[in-house]
Order: sequence, then C-alpha cells, then structure tokens
Amino acid sequence: MLGRRRLRSGSVLIALLALCLAGTTVSAAPPGQVQGRAAEWTSWQKDLVGSRHNAAERKITERTVADLKLKWAFAFPKVPFLTAHSQPAIVDGIMYFGGPDGLFYALDAKTGATKWTFTLKTVDPELRRAVVRNSPVVAGGKVYFGDLRGYMYAVKASTGALEWATRLDTHAEALITSSPIHFAGKLFVGVSSDESSAAADYPCCTFRGQFASIDAVTGKVLWRHYTVPEPKAVGTWPSGATRFEPSGAAVWASPSVDPVTGTVFIGTGQNYTGTTGDSDTVLALDAFTGKVRWKRQMTHPDTWRLICVDPSAPPGHCPGMENGTALDFDIGSLPNVFTVKGRTLVGIGQKSGIYHVLDARTGEFVWQRQLSKPRPNDLGQSGILWGGSYDGERLYVATNDAKPGALHALDPATGALLWKTPNPANGCGWGGSAQYPDECILANRPAVSTTPGVVYEGSADGKMRAYSARDGRVLWEFDTVRDFHGVNGITGRGSGISAAGGAVVVDGMMYVHSGYHPTYNNDKGYVLLAFGL
Repeated sequence: MLGRRRLRSGSVLIALLALCLAGTTVSAAPPGQVQGRAAEWTSWQKDLVGSRHNAAERKITERTVADLKLKWAFAFPKVPFLTAHSQPAIVDGIMYFGGPDGLFYALDAKTGATKWTFTLKTVDPELRRAVVRNSPVVAGGKVYFGDLRGYMYAVKASTGALEWATRLDTHAEALITSSPIHFAGKLFVGVSSDESSAAADYPCCTFRGQFASIDAVTGKVLWRHYTVPEPKAVGTWPSGATRFEPSGAAVWASPSVDPVTGTVFIGTGQNYTGTTGDSDTVLALDAFTGKVRWKRQMTHPDTWRLICVDPSAPPGHCPGMENGTALDFDIGSLPNVFTVKGRTLVGIGQKSGIYHVLDARTGEFVWQRQLSKPRPNDLGQSGILWGGSYDGERLYVATNDAKPGALHALDPATGALLWKTPNPANGCGWGGSAQYPDECILANRPAVSTTPGVVYEGSADGKMRAYSARDGRVLWEFDTVRDFHGVNGITGRGSGISAAGGAVVVDGMMYVHSGYHPTYNNDKGYVLLAFGL
C-alpha cells in the first residue's frame, strides 16, 4: 500500500462514501490502473489519476483502427479570434462540450443530434469571453465546466438547467483553461490569466495564479492555494505604467488525484513579474485542506510574458531578456499518477521538453527524460504542452514543434525510450495543409490518448493519427483541413487538431476537435469530428 502519508483518521472511508454518493466510480486498482466503462469518458483526464486511457475499449483495436471512418461532423459558427478547445466528456451516450460561440452543448454521441444547449450569457449579460475553453467533468447527474471570465458552472446533465455559477477570480483578465476534476464531492480546478499578453502601457501585472477546491453541490469555494504572494507596486515601467511584483504563476493545466492518499497534483506557469512564488512548480496538495504536502520547482527564475517575443516592444518591458531568464518553460501538462513496483509516482511534462517523474509521496526525483531541445523565449513551442497518457505498461508523451514534433513511448520505471515516431515528414505535403507550405508545421500539440494497443495524437498539420502502442507505427490518419457539412446544418472547416484537449475514445467511436493554430486561412467555423468503425 502506497499511502504512507495517510488521510486523517476516518477520511479514507468518508472519501470513498462521498465518491459513491456522488456517482464517481471507485476502483480497487492502484493509481494508474483505474478501470472504467467502455462507454464513458467522464472528464478531460479520463479518470482521477490522469491516465487518458480507456482500458475498457474493445471495438477499436490495433487491428481494426485502420477501418475508422467519419460518421458525422458538428460545425460551429465563425467566431473571430476564438478556436475550438473543449474536449468532450461522454456519459450514458451523451457528450458534453463548449463551443467558441458562447454555448455549451449536449449531443447524442452516436448521431450528433443536439439534446440541449446552455447559453453562458444567461449568467452574466456581458458576453465578453463568455466561452468555454476547458473540458467538462460529469458526476452525480451534473456537468461542471469553466469559462474565459473565471466562472465555474454546474448544470443538470439531463436538461442543461443551471444549478450554480461561481466566479473564482474577479481579476479582469482571469480565465479558466484548467479542466476540473471531481473527487469526494469536490471539484478541483486551476485559474489562469490573459494578463501575460498585456501591452507596454499596461500596469503589469497583478494576477495571482490560484488553485481552488469547490463544493460540487453548492459551488462554494472550500479552499484556495495562491501560487504567488499578493503583487505590490514597486515602481514604474519605461512607459510610465505602474509596475507590480510578483505576479503570474498561472494554473492553466488540469489536475490529477491520488485517491489512496487524497493528494491532488498540479503544475504551474511562469512568473509575469518578479521571481517569487511557486512558478514552474509541481504542487502536491491535501485534497481536503489545500495544505501543501510538497512542492518541486523545476525552473527558477522564469519571468516571461508575450511582450518578450515582440520585436517592436520598447526596451525594458521584459526584465528576463537582460539576464536570460525569459524562458516560458511553464508546466501546462497533466500529471500522470501511476504505480511501479508498489511505489506511486507522478509524471509531468514541461515546456522545456523534459518529462519529470517524482515520488508521489515525497516529491523526490525518480527520473527525468529530455524529449526535445528547449528554445527559450519561444512560447514553449518545442516542448511538452498539454499532457501524456499511461496505459498500465508505457507512458506516451508528445512534443510540439520540436522540428519535428514526435510521439514517444517511455518505460515508466526508468524513463528509457522504448520508441519514438516523429510527426510524418510528408504531413505538410498532402491534404488541405499542403496549400499553405509557409504556415504548416509538424507539431504534435494535443494531449495524448490511448486505448489497448492504440495511441491517438493529432498534429498542427491538420492530420489526426492513430499509432501502434507496441512500436509507434502509424496505423491510420485522416486529413481534417477541408469543409464538413455539420449535422447541425452549418458548414465548418478543420485546421490544426485542437491542442487544449485530445481524442476521446468510447464504445467504438473516436471524437476530436479540429480548430486550432495554424488556421490555414479558414473563413468558416471549426468542427468536432466523430469517427467509427
């Protein structure tokens, strides 16, 4: 038993009872081997331990995946500057996700027929950024999700009726990209910010990254962990705007939980200003109190914001440029919790290109593997972005624009590279992206998903691919840079495979968003695609 750091007396029984009452499946399997139903993918993480693996899928296999065909498409209206991000959750044949149009949808997973929609502006009449970018979690007959204004919502799964809405952060630039997880009657989610893209005349910066626990029934915030101290004015920028420090360390990653010890794991982003706080850090928090059990900072200092890559910006607005610490090596990747020889470990990717594996109880390093060459001050383009998958035998981790990006299979015990498959070299030479050779890149941006024998990963070249889990061979690929007539009566067009999520595979079907950068001069809305045998 790996729960050396035990829950408080009686808490294990209470937690298990709460999970059962809340409709969450509890497995006797150790972390990283949680079983599930083939027809369910209830959260972005797939399960509490963040495996992104559907162990119960039996229809799509290494032998049958080549027969996948498009069954239906759902198209979104064109919305300027917004792409498609919200990876679906699927329970009892219904799929739930948000669109760039300010709506949250429930569809029939087999046909794409709309069951109901929820309009986010009913909560707040100001529609600015009232858009769901993260993925929902479904538990206890409710669907929980966040938006780009920092609100969390609970709606009835059957009707879409609003149960509650809670704004986690009133900062004008706060937003939720972290996908919530549900454990013991509570939601756990991080809060991020768009403040890092502020212009030179902005009084930068005042946002504090935070991670919150929320009562799933009432929406009440139970505890918060702030990742930096409260920012204070420390002078002015060259523009004359007030300068605040420290700030940033946003939490745009999604959490995982070790249900045995009641520990929630999360990664954090870089500082916007200053160097103080839990930036570029893996945090292990007590799920019931928010107390820090341990933390491990991977890169320090790392003070970066978008102005650092703007050649037209006036000098002096990116302090990290002067001393080489404008890196943007934050941790936006999902933690994978798994067990090796009776020892619970937590693995997590970083935009530096390193996949780290730590002891889940102590935070001590077990192994690290450099999967791509880091490129400082490059928006982390070369590294690991959203998250890997663990199928009980191997870890699967993708790198973004590593010239090219690649999919890797790693030994979970040692980090040894079992196989590596680069993004196919001809990815920009065929299909819709071939018309845009200057825009197309070979980059594996989405989070990785797996089922027994098959690994699913999409690319910025617009191709969705399935790989052999044994040796990394490409078993199937589909070009999404084309027009699709949606079952909802709208014509949409694909682009780069959406990076903020990945494939969802349930009951012989595979679902994925196409609608991310590069956009390939898309003059239409983006699409959600459904494939089946």
